[in-house]
Amino acid sequence: MSKPDTSLIRLADIPAAIGLLTRLPVKTAGARGAAAWAFPLVGLIVGALAAALGWIALALGLSAPITAALVITAQVVLTGAMHEDGLADTFDGLWGGWDRDRRLEIMKDSQIGTYGVIALLVSLMLRWSAITALIHSGALFTALIAATTLSRMPMVFIMATLPHARDGGLSASVGPVAKDTAGVALALALLTIFIAPLPTGIFALIAASLAATAIALIALRKIGGQTGDILGASQQLAEIAALITFATLLA
Repeated sequence: MSKPDTSLIRLADIPAAIGLLTRLPVKTAGARGAAAWAFPLVGLIVGALAAALGWIALALGLSAPITAALVITAQVVLTGAMHEDGLADTFDGLWGGWDRDRRLEIMKDSQIGTYGVIALLVSLMLRWSAITALIHSGALFTALIAATTLSRMPMVFIMATLPHARDGGLSASVGPVAKDTAGVALALALLTIFIAPLPTGIFALIAASLAATAIALIALRKIGGQTGDILGASQQLAEIAALITFATLLA
């Protein structure tokens, strides 16, 4: 009988992570918790493809606001709006329910409520405004790639440190994530900060981590742990924080 693969890093983890977090057509045997170290690499791919579309749009003479909208659209299409859906469900559940069971029930419901709509609108406006500012400053490509990469690192730490709030769901189905796996994701994030001018990248990493930590702590208090929706919300909030940091310091 063959021994189970206990490698911390496997090349097969990369397509597994891509298949889990995007709609890109990749062949994979399915995601496992140990593949979470590759989440930042998925962010790098999504950011690079969205930035490439932005470069084409600007080369064709499109305005900064329209280009920013196209960049966000590309991200949504590439990820299947997975993280946006998590953001909406998180805000609906955490602030729409009065107790743990009701909050989890709301988060599982496919219908969107007032809190979710507002969260999505504010998220899209902030991302659009920050990306527009980055286009005007000429820093769109490095900042966008760095932000999409950095924003997927906190998800791994949340998976490694917070218990599952429910037995089922996407996060639970992926399986446990070791702290060593989270450490690899952090190492990738630290390498990413060199994409952007220093020390701006360091500030963006701090801002992204604080934003994700905030929603994780709120989830721990309100529902006793994390779910796939919480992970999606953490990515969105982390990306917004990173983009705003880049737009403020590079514009």
